[in-house]
Amino acid sequence: MKFRTKLFIFCLAVPLLVGLIAGLATRSSMDTFELLDKPPLSPPGWLFPVVWTVLYALMGIASYLVLASGRPQEEITSALLLYGLQLAFNFVWSFLFFKFELYWFSFGWLVALWILILLTILRFRAIARPTFYLLLPYLLWVTFAGYLNLGIAWLN
Repeated sequence: MKFRTKLFIFCLAVPLLVGLIAGLATRSSMDTFELLDKPPLSPPGWLFPVVWTVLYALMGIASYLVLASGRPQEEITSALLLYGLQLAFNFVWSFLFFKFELYWFSFGWLVALWILILLTILRFRAIARPTFYLLLPYLLWVTFAGYLNLGIAWLN
């Protein structure tokens, strides 16, 4: 597989821009977040943008591997549609949780996101096996985020 620089940059840019826009749009809500009662093991607020930046970059690399795989176009398109859907769910969750403070609803949304991530991982892995390892940290982090979201909904 020949490395395609422009495609790689595009694939990295898409999830990073989604994360940047969501982060900028909800950053004023972080003051409120800091005041919430949180469950045990809640990390400090500064850690979230660091982790999400890494996860978005890993998503971008995984999408590049799928796009550059040389597999049949319908297989790639199907996988990328699922990827786009989970990315959209990820984006909307930030608003539901931080901006609108719909903690219980956002937990249900996060469960749907978790399922979409799992389906994306399975579809991507069928196309390019290394994508499993790139997206597994994302699934694990969203699992942890689910714990935090549920704890915040329960405590507040």
